[in-house]
Amino acid sequence: PSRNHAAAQVNLGGEFIRQKEFRVLSELTLTFEGANYTPDLSIYRREKIDWREDEIRGKEAPLAVVEIFSHIQGHQVVMDKMKIYFRNGVKSCWLISPHLRTVTIFGPEDQRQTFDSGAAVDPRTGLQADVGAVFS
Repeated sequence: PSRNHAAAQVNLGGEFIRQKEFRVLSELTLTFEGANYTPDLSIYRREKIDWREDEIRGKEAPLAVVEIFSHIQGHQVVMDKMKIYFRNGVKSCWLISPHLRTVTIFGPEDQRQTFDSGAAVDPRTGLQADVGAVFS
């Protein structure tokens, strides 16, 4: 990832971590439909972690995933991944555009809302983030 991509990823993760009911996992590979996908962030309900046991690939669909556009990534690739996420139980996909400084939250029926300031609030999961803080 580029510098801007990495900064947006950490900043958004920080916004989510403040909400104590969620667990934010970075770069966890998920296996869906026989293929591996690695969203920038996967968000789950907070559960206790067993530090003695680890898993290489996520076995459960997260509540939400975050994809951050990189300078070499095409829109169609991301849209195709979102279809797979939704088919496998993900409730929302957050699409971050560092270049445009926008946060778009997608639902499974192609509902979407784009934010360029203020609080981005996900009606399906309760996740929220200050857009200004994501791009600060």
